[in-house]
Amino acid sequence: MTVAEHYQAVPPGLTVHAAGHRTNYYDDGAGTPVVLLHGSGPGVSAFSNWHGVTPLLAQNFRTIAPDIAGYGLTEFQSDGHYDIKLWAAHLLAFLDAVEVERAVLVGNSFGGALAIATAVFAPERVAGLVLLGTPAGEFPMTTGLRSGWYYEPSPENMRAILEEFPFDPAIVTDEMVGQRYALSARPGAQEAFRRLVPEPSGAGGGSVRGASAGFLAKVSAPTMIVHGREDRVVPLEAGLFAGQHIPGADMHVFGHCGHWVQLERPEAFAQQVALFAGGLV
Repeated sequence: MTVAEHYQAVPPGLTVHAAGHRTNYYDDGAGTPVVLLHGSGPGVSAFSNWHGVTPLLAQNFRTIAPDIAGYGLTEFQSDGHYDIKLWAAHLLAFLDAVEVERAVLVGNSFGGALAIATAVFAPERVAGLVLLGTPAGEFPMTTGLRSGWYYEPSPENMRAILEEFPFDPAIVTDEMVGQRYALSARPGAQEAFRRLVPEPSGAGGGSVRGASAGFLAKVSAPTMIVHGREDRVVPLEAGLFAGQHIPGADMHVFGHCGHWVQLERPEAFAQQVALFAGGLV
């Protein structure tokens, strides 16, 4: 299968304009709005992070999964300055565009960091937070995070990166590799990704700094933290740190599970979200 054919296997969703970006998103179900925010990495998209669990969540909620500015099929602007303030502004403008006043934000990794920032900057728009494998505090740079920046597009390199993420690498299918490789192999895509993510520092990659204790303490929204016990990308200690400092946060740890709880344990994850989010909005 050619790159173009793999690329076509990533279905485009709907389109709105938000904060000056043509924004791709997927919208399914009805009821309480649950906005699904994907992680970072070469070839990442809302589709790759969430399509396996969206049908389960859409049984109870309106599930909306955007490609964050600069990622997936959403526009990347070569002269843009991408940081957490821009991404939060883009997310808030996106919520306006899809006519959502308040939502439960469900964020995986980088998407969790964006959810936390949005909950602090605009608490009136956030009914609740579900944070999956989200960086918090400080921890050593991991191979999974470091490898994305130095990735050179090829199916083999993409598979090597993706197999770092789950507890059982068997969930990394040829289809998953092909879809993410195709997005990463578009002209300029990896260069764009390196603009979105800082280069790891030092021979070992240095450390990762997530939300600080003081910033987490500003979160007022009800919060559920979800983490895989065997997460090799963002260690469990980061989830425990967030749980210690977000007021009133609950936590659920999945055993034999890595960085992608929503892909590795979709049914159990959807049940946890339904129990948590059902009465929030």
